[in-house]
Amino acid sequence: MKHESTTSAIIGICIKVHEHLGPGLLESVYEEVICYELAKFGIAFKRQQGIPVIYEEIKLELGFRADVIIENKVILEIKSVESIAQVHPKTVLTYMRLTGIEVGLLINFNVVLLREGITRLVLDRK
Repeated sequence: MKHESTTSAIIGICIKVHEHLGPGLLESVYEEVICYELAKFGIAFKRQQGIPVIYEEIKLELGFRADVIIENKVILEIKSVESIAQVHPKTVLTYMRLTGIEVGLLINFNVVLLREGITRLVLDRK
């Protein structure tokens, strides 16, 4: 699996955070604590990284903000919602395509067991 050790470390951190804090908090709270844990383990990350969008000859300096980009290998999109909508994974795939990052994690913290809220995405480069 692509970047399996990195995604395993991220998922482990997210499980720890979820077990400690529980479901139902703001996404920004989970993001803050996850970034604290990433820093503790010396894992490189960028938080709320602005990503430009290029369309033909137009470059928009800020097309979107990725919640967390870990080691320039994995995009982590954090949600705390009743349920993941069909558009959420598609949005992460768009972020991945625009950045060239091949692996994404969409994690919904508003669940009883975090493993029910984890979606791992891989960009198909055919």
